[in-house]
Amino acid sequence: MSIKRLWNASKVYASFYITKWFKKPVQWGLPFSISVEPTTACNLRCPECPSGLRAFSRDTGNLKEDFFRKIISELGGQLFYLTFYFQGEPYINPKFLEMVAYAHSKRIYTATSTNAHFLDDKNAKATIESGLDRLIISIDGTTQEVYEAYRKEGKLEKVLEGARNIVKWKKALKSSTPHIIFQFLVVKPNEHQIEEVYRLAKEIGVDEVKLKTAQIYDYTNGNELIPEQEKYSRYAKQTDGTYSIKNQLLNHCWKLWHSCVITWDGWVVPCCFDKDATYKLGSLKHETFRDLWHGQAYEDFRIKLLSGRDKIDICNNCTEGCKVWH
Repeated sequence: MSIKRLWNASKVYASFYITKWFKKPVQWGLPFSISVEPTTACNLRCPECPSGLRAFSRDTGNLKEDFFRKIISELGGQLFYLTFYFQGEPYINPKFLEMVAYAHSKRIYTATSTNAHFLDDKNAKATIESGLDRLIISIDGTTQEVYEAYRKEGKLEKVLEGARNIVKWKKALKSSTPHIIFQFLVVKPNEHQIEEVYRLAKEIGVDEVKLKTAQIYDYTNGNELIPEQEKYSRYAKQTDGTYSIKNQLLNHCWKLWHSCVITWDGWVVPCCFDKDATYKLGSLKHETFRDLWHGQAYEDFRIKLLSGRDKIDICNNCTEGCKVWH
């Protein structure tokens, strides 16, 4: 917390509500929450993930440490929250924890999401020492058969081992961080195991369980991953048997005002739903973030969103305004 960060956040809040009231884009300040992409590579093959499907149209690679430091030099003074995740498995980047430690040294709250297959004893200890504040571990089943129904080529035993390693070193180093979360993506094959994941988290010493609704690309005519319990689904079954997203596509978006995503190679995109970086709003390799954030491409995208969010494809499957269950 600092006066600079508070002043920036107040400007962002004010500009968002002025935009919402007057229906014209106003953008003061800089984002106080960003996501950076450590890598696009992944060891798993999850069916609703471009990394897992190996289906990117954009280039793949790892974020470079010197480029990351450049990002922080521009934005670190305004940032409250930094997520080391977009696509891919962060721990595949060999410099991932060094970058976490650097952000931590700048007093920025850091978080990441992992499939936990790389949390061996050495990496678990290094994770605690990096100062990471929040660690989300994806665990989408409590038995191997159910887990691998979505986490293709994954091993539940590795996930549980990784979680236990983190808990062990957190205690051994007398650290209050990271806050450890089991994230359970609720799909039809695993919805019967929700109670069991809570029991498992308590047994291991995980701090929290979060249930997450699944984004399904092809949902209109139903999908084998859509849960039978509608409260755990982003989609509602209609009278004609088709499905539609529950969320109302209101023509405003808080994410577009307070945050953004930066790909491993420096492109800035609106949010985490633009997985293939279709809406490139500028490159940090060719311009400063401030110029980009207040530039014409961002202005045009904000105008487009205010005039009809339903006309932007990445918004049509968005959870902005949807309920998430805990």
